[in-house]
Amino acid sequence: MTIADTSLDSPAQGKPFGGAFRSGAGRRAPLACTLIALALAGLTALPLISLARTAALGGEAGLWMHLISFVIPPSAVQTLGLLAGVAALAGIAGAGTAWLVTVYQFPLRGALIWLLPLPLAIPTYIAAYVYADLLEAAGPVQTALRSQFGFATAADYWFPQVRSLPGAILIFGVVLYPYVYLAARAMFQTQTAAFTEAARVLGARPWRLARDVALPLSRPALAVGIALALLECLNDIGASEYLGVRTLTLSVFNTWLNRGSLPGAAQIALAMLTLVVALIALERYGRARQRYAMSAQDSRMSHRVPLRGAGRWLATLACLVPFCLGFLLPAGFLAREAAARHLALGVEPELLRHTLTTLTLAASATAAVLVLGSLAAMAARIGRTRLIAGAVAVAAMGYAIPGTVLALGLLSPIVGVDEIVNRVAEHTTGAHPGLVVAGSSAGVVIAYVVRFLAIAIGLSQAGLARIPGEFEDVARTLGAGPRSLVRNLYLPLARPAMWGAALLVFVDCLKELSATLLLRPLNTETLATYIYQFATRGSFEEGALAALLIVAVGILPVIWLVRFAEKAPARFAQKSPAEPSKPLRRRAWRDRAPQP
Repeated sequence: MTIADTSLDSPAQGKPFGGAFRSGAGRRAPLACTLIALALAGLTALPLISLARTAALGGEAGLWMHLISFVIPPSAVQTLGLLAGVAALAGIAGAGTAWLVTVYQFPLRGALIWLLPLPLAIPTYIAAYVYADLLEAAGPVQTALRSQFGFATAADYWFPQVRSLPGAILIFGVVLYPYVYLAARAMFQTQTAAFTEAARVLGARPWRLARDVALPLSRPALAVGIALALLECLNDIGASEYLGVRTLTLSVFNTWLNRGSLPGAAQIALAMLTLVVALIALERYGRARQRYAMSAQDSRMSHRVPLRGAGRWLATLACLVPFCLGFLLPAGFLAREAAARHLALGVEPELLRHTLTTLTLAASATAAVLVLGSLAAMAARIGRTRLIAGAVAVAAMGYAIPGTVLALGLLSPIVGVDEIVNRVAEHTTGAHPGLVVAGSSAGVVIAYVVRFLAIAIGLSQAGLARIPGEFEDVARTLGAGPRSLVRNLYLPLARPAMWGAALLVFVDCLKELSATLLLRPLNTETLATYIYQFATRGSFEEGALAALLIVAVGILPVIWLVRFAEKAPARFAQKSPAEPSKPLRRRAWRDRAPQP
């Protein structure tokens, strides 16, 4: 191995980042970058290690045989059925609407670009509560049906059951399709006119154009969008429990709390992680060897095709249906219930207290996630070694861990920290503090940090990737070290992406139910658990205002995502790949200038 990269500070130079790690390629990274990356990877890996250790304890005799015979098979079948149905529905709705608003011009298209992603603001459990209240036998839909046709009871007619696997697929699909929509639209917007025009010259109809040209080129984006939607399905516990779908996530919850078997819950969680790994592998396979770049000779974007006659209204209707089912109907129901119950009776003091608790936990976790995620992204940018890159990738895997599994894996480490604190306190002061971490909201904040660290890392890396390498070269030439690069270059230029990450993390913390439900201390409620308590008692309408608050705040990151998605292709199209950037043009001009 050689010591060649002098652009990074070394101990001999007395720079603040101190020692270095040398990669196999001869590059050496500041020791602080390596330690940061390894520490964050350990933070994500620790719950999984603890989970495997808990599962290995085995619990009572014959527990695993009981689980493998009676619990895991039916739960796995229901989980796979739910994932398959949601993948199909979200994929068709997301890719179809993205294709329509990108390729065609029709009434309300401009508004629908902003409206179609809004279902992301509706948590899946809130959508399930709303649709169950609307469509059950005592709900307004069936009540109106009986009144209109003169039926005496619900047994006199057939009506689809919302508390079923097909009902869960429909609700999850109409809420989660925006993951596919945003990913597919971003890819459709960057496809050049050369492909579509060539297909049209050869006589391709719109259906063939979408099937044979647009969708194959967008397969990597579709794989990412569908994988994100399915991971959200696996993370859910409130909707599946309320709708009577016995998923693996719900089995973990029931085995832990209702049966009191922590090892059994850990064993089911490990089986569930196998499914998560399979999903990630499937997503990687969907993007395998898929590369797409604009043509340097023809970088023109495709022009939208105006639709005529009935086709224009059918396109509008096709886009309005998923928006209405996924956002307008649930949000309208919540607004009506909140107005009917809370405007007349006022706001309960306990709702204000739970709102303050929710904001405090979300803000604390967001601050920690933003700092740690930014440090990880900058460590990867400065270090650029395989060890650091691998450690940062492990740190970003927390989002793929369902909240129930994460809470189960964090339980033993949190209790272990409390034991250490108590031993140290007894040895030094003789006091016994008790459950310092497990008995407070610190465990909830830790779970938020581990789960949502991937968002801050991903967006921070996206922001840093837009910083030209020439800027770093100039800074290092002027003697700037890693600390100076972070303070004067990375933070100012990547700040917009980091603020976007903070917004997304904050709202995700507001909506998180699974980990909060399992790790919160006694007598502590967030808005999500507050709504859950009403739903389990069959009086979800009493928590409508809390649900409406979550939805209203959740709209903000959706708007940010849409603005980010709409601006990126425009910036991409303004500069052709054949046209060099300004710094490169200046360098080329200097190279051509006559030398004295």
